[in-house]
Amino acid sequence: MGMAVPSSFDLDLLRSFVAIAEEKSFTRAAARVGRTQAAVSLQIQRLEGMLGKVVIVRGKGGTVELNADGLYLLERARELLALNDEIMRSMQAAPVHGTIRLGIAVELSGRFLPRILDRFAHAAPGVEVEVEANASCALALKLKNAELDLTILRDGLQPRQWPAVEVWRSQVKWVTSEKHRQHVRQPLPISTSPADCPWRPAELAECPWRSMILRALEQSGRTHRVVSTSGTVQAQMAAAQAGLAITSTLVDDILLEGLRVVRPNEGLPELPDSRYYMLKARDPRQPATDMLAAQIQDVFGADAALAG
Repeated sequence: MGMAVPSSFDLDLLRSFVAIAEEKSFTRAAARVGRTQAAVSLQIQRLEGMLGKVVIVRGKGGTVELNADGLYLLERARELLALNDEIMRSMQAAPVHGTIRLGIAVELSGRFLPRILDRFAHAAPGVEVEVEANASCALALKLKNAELDLTILRDGLQPRQWPAVEVWRSQVKWVTSEKHRQHVRQPLPISTSPADCPWRPAELAECPWRSMILRALEQSGRTHRVVSTSGTVQAQMAAAQAGLAITSTLVDDILLEGLRVVRPNEGLPELPDSRYYMLKARDPRQPATDMLAAQIQDVFGADAALAG
């Protein structure tokens, strides 16, 4: 035998019930829901008949009170009605148009941006996305200056006291050339970001990526010297390609030809994970920003699930 299908609430009955509970009067509740008092009384009889329980107690002088079952129903009825109204509003909302400005850390753009844009184009075909793939420090500045609606940037560069949601983390690895053996040289030649790039937030003594690399070497006691600096990962990799230095990158990054990741047994200290956060502007263009933020979390979440 199949299971009996549970009966369903009529939301109009619940709406009248909530009106009675809040107005404490059948007359005022009837005016609020646009029905006659007799119709509202009938609705409550139907509701109580369906539940098999009394939920409203009429006192002397026309007062209206809820019993324990009525109070329980009131709380849940409000939740059901709110959900119903929210679904109706979002389904009936006018198509979203306009432009939204997205900033994404350049090292994540190749892997994630095509999927984000593809998903968003289906969700909001009327919205144009202006994308800036750049260094996290430059994106943080643009976010503060209200030049972006939404950005994904690396930990340590997000503006202070700014709400942020972690969307991605990735291991950082050392990279060396396949044919040159610069990773065994003493002192170790390093290619990294400049100490003082023009976008570095004023509260930071130096670029967090650079300080992470140098701190790992100092703590392991490995002698090193910075022989090349550049604001872009590609240029740092080019120095490694030429055999001038080793560099560091996210484990997910596509390496230039002739480069390889340094193996754990090759004597270099382990580097920490790099985390990435999504931040909305103080006054983002809505509702497109929230829609795009939801798509971004889905894309990163799906990738993390696959990796896990």
